[in-house]
This record gives sequence, structure tokens and C-alpha cells, in this order.
Amino acid sequence: MRCAIFIGEFVLFHTVTTNTCNELQREDATGTAMTLTELRYIVTLAQERHFGRAAERCHVSQPTLSVAVKKLEDELDIPLFERSKSTVQVTPLGEKIVAQAQRVLEQSRLIYEMANSGKDQLANPLRIGAIYTIGPYLFPHLVPALANAAPQMPLYIEEGMTGSLRAKLRSGELDVIIVALPFTETDVVTKPIYDEHFEVLMPASHRWVTRDAIHKEDLLEERLLLLGEGHCFRDQILEACPAITQKLNSPNNTLIAEGGSLETIRHMVASKLGITVLPQSALGTDQYENAMLVSRPFADPAPSRTVAIAWRASFPRPKAIDALAKAISQCQQPVHKTRVSS
Repeated sequence: MRCAIFIGEFVLFHTVTTNTCNELQREDATGTAMTLTELRYIVTLAQERHFGRAAERCHVSQPTLSVAVKKLEDELDIPLFERSKSTVQVTPLGEKIVAQAQRVLEQSRLIYEMANSGKDQLANPLRIGAIYTIGPYLFPHLVPALANAAPQMPLYIEEGMTGSLRAKLRSGELDVIIVALPFTETDVVTKPIYDEHFEVLMPASHRWVTRDAIHKEDLLEERLLLLGEGHCFRDQILEACPAITQKLNSPNNTLIAEGGSLETIRHMVASKLGITVLPQSALGTDQYENAMLVSRPFADPAPSRTVAIAWRASFPRPKAIDALAKAISQCQQPVHKTRVSS
């Protein structure tokens, strides 16, 4: 029979007798081999720091996850987690074991990916992640486009911040992510897909409606609504207009307010709380009755972003990546308006 042995980051398969496998298993502390499921439980628990959320992500009940984690701790004869009523903390040695468990899981997924690479690469689900400022505006166009191009490849879709998507791409929980450049990660390939300009969104009654274009410095004159910290789109706006950062850090700042999503910010602009800067795909000026919102382009040099896809270099389904890139390129993107020189 074939027996799997995990050594560091590698999985070795040997043809051995039943007795040999039993001897290998008895080399651990209890005579019981740990399972990939148990490793997945401790990795997820370390990420969530909460038994309930970890169980939900693993699609099991909380008691099931708790018992499995305790069983693994008993087998290893060490505590992996410090438990309290309000939180779960990973022990110092637990951190090392969780990191190794993550590597084992990555290698185990690679075995399945290697097996699938010999099959139809467009006949299995593709797990896609996208940042919050891209996903809601791209997916309504991407899903039907990809359904036509690869009807046998259903999509698992997730939205999140860049840091979270990066971690899930590395761990193998996602196959490919859609992000804004710059994005760098070891052993990850990126491919730019399209460029998108930013525009100023304002109430239809705003005094800037008569202008053809807006200069970045003019933003300091108005109450500016931005995403909260952690969103890369917020960082891109601040990078394009450094003076906003100075205003944001001023203790006398009364001009800048924050929202949790682009949708929330757009609603606040419609209610005349202020103005904002949005990517063209998220303007949504036609979503309100009575033309409550209007947008204006920036004067050159206009801020913009480059949207790209990123995937692990080892991902064995290049045809799926090609199909995704082609479908995104074919999606109708906002028509860039004529720029007005500064």
C-alpha cells in the first residue's frame, strides 16, 4: 500500500507494507496520526482567534472544531492556544506549528492541483477574490462574460481588502485575485488588465457643476468623503493629492469624513454631505432619481489606477487564468472622458 509522509514542506509517497505504515504512525506521541482536517482547523482558528468564526469558515459546528483542536493538542502534548472568555491567542510554540501546518496544507492542495492539471482546466471551479472597490462593479459584467467563455467553470467569489486577499492567495484558499497595482508578492505573478481614471462625484446642485474639470488642489476647499484606513483606494487618493494627507492629520480638520464603502460614500454625497473621488466604474450617477449626482473629470495629470490579476506561479491551470484575463478585458469599462489640461 502507499503511505504519505509529511517532511517539512514536502509530501513523500512510499509503497510500504501495512505494518510499516502502522510503525510510522506509532512514532508520534499517541499512536494516532494527525489529519489534514485537524491542521486546517488550527490554521483557521489561528487566523480568526475565535472558535465560532473558525467553525463557520470550516463549515462545522463549534463543538466539532473545539474537540478536534483539543485532540490534536493532546496528541502533541502541548497547548497550541490560550483560551479565555473573550479571545483565543496562539502560544509561541503554537505559532511555529500553525506555520508548518499551513505549509503542509499548501503542499496537499498542490497534489490535487497537479491531478487536476491533467484534466480540462476550464471544467473546475475558479476561486476569485477582488478588492471591495473593484468587485461590486466588475463582477456583474465578468460573471456573464466568463459564463459564455467557460460555461463549465463556475466561480467562487470573495471580496476583501488587499491584505486579506493576499494571505488567502498565498494559502491556496483563492486561485486568483483582482487588485490595484502596485502589488508584489514572492512567487506570485501579476498581469495588468486595464487602467481606470478617478473622477469627482458631487451633488447635482454643487457649484462645480459648471466646470469642465477639477484640479486636485481644489478638493481642499470642500468636505471630502473618503474610505476608512486599510483600503488601498484611499491610499491612492492620498498619494495623488498629498495636501489631503496634511489636512487629514490636522487636529483642526473639519473637511474630511470617512465611510465604510464606496456605496455608503455615494449615498452621503447624494444627501449633500460632501463630495468624493471615485473610480469611473463606481460613479453610479444613474442610480438615483431626478439626477441627484454628477461627476467631473480631473484636470491633467488625472489620478488613475491600474487593475490587475495576480495568481500563484505554481497554479497549474494557465488556461483558466487566460480565460479570466480575456473576459475582464472584454467587460465594458467606463469610457474615459476627454481630459482638460491644467
